[in-house]
Amino acid sequence: MRRRFRRQEIGETRRRERWQALREKRKRGIFLLPSLLTTGNVFCGLLSMILTLEGRYTESALAIFVAMVMDVLDGKVARLTKTTTQFGVEFDSLADVVSFGVAPALLLYSWALTPLGRLGWLAAFLFVICGALRLARFNVITAVTDRRYFVGLPIPAAAGCVASAVLLMGEREFARWELIALTIATYLVALLMVSTFRYYSFKDLDFAKRRPFRILIFLVLGLLIVASHPQLFFFLLFFVYTLSGPARRLVVRKSEPAVSHKPEAAE
Repeated sequence: MRRRFRRQEIGETRRRERWQALREKRKRGIFLLPSLLTTGNVFCGLLSMILTLEGRYTESALAIFVAMVMDVLDGKVARLTKTTTQFGVEFDSLADVVSFGVAPALLLYSWALTPLGRLGWLAAFLFVICGALRLARFNVITAVTDRRYFVGLPIPAAAGCVASAVLLMGEREFARWELIALTIATYLVALLMVSTFRYYSFKDLDFAKRRPFRILIFLVLGLLIVASHPQLFFFLLFFVYTLSGPARRLVVRKSEPAVSHKPEAAE
């Protein structure tokens, strides 16, 4: 009798261990989804650089926008499936350096800044290094004080400024003053990434909450504007967001303590 009970206990223990192993295997499998999206982010960044080297600047800019979509999705999926890990944070940051640092810098230099020589490639280098420093600062600061704001211009927004400018201006010859203006703008955007200006993060928006009917009307009108003039719309969108940090500082009229952020799968 005791042997039979003993065998039953051993059988129950083995079944529990088997089910536990299956659950752990299932959890490890879920981790692949955000990582695959981050891999897609890197692929779009590499594709953008290849298209830039081939002189297909418009398509290169579009590849950067697709990388942005991948970057948003990997963070959302990681949080929804509760699979956010330190590995995912670091992998996402490395992907962002490629897709939103190196790729737009190469695009900008090849598209417009090449005639300026050293001044042009120094602007591209500053864009990359400031973007990398921005991501490193975001990852090492772990205490959370206000999740509504980022400190410094997020690197995807900086890349969006470059990509939207390429889509708006197209492939053409630039006057000398236009090249100087683009170079100055590149330096400013790069420095904004490592600044202490606060930028709204949109993390507190609740799209599942009930909204007035007029909000839907405004959204439909916005979609019509995007469909009619997409290049101008995206350029103005990133331009206004880039200026929102310094503008907010002027409105607040006081220096605020730096907001720290908890590492996540994506900015």
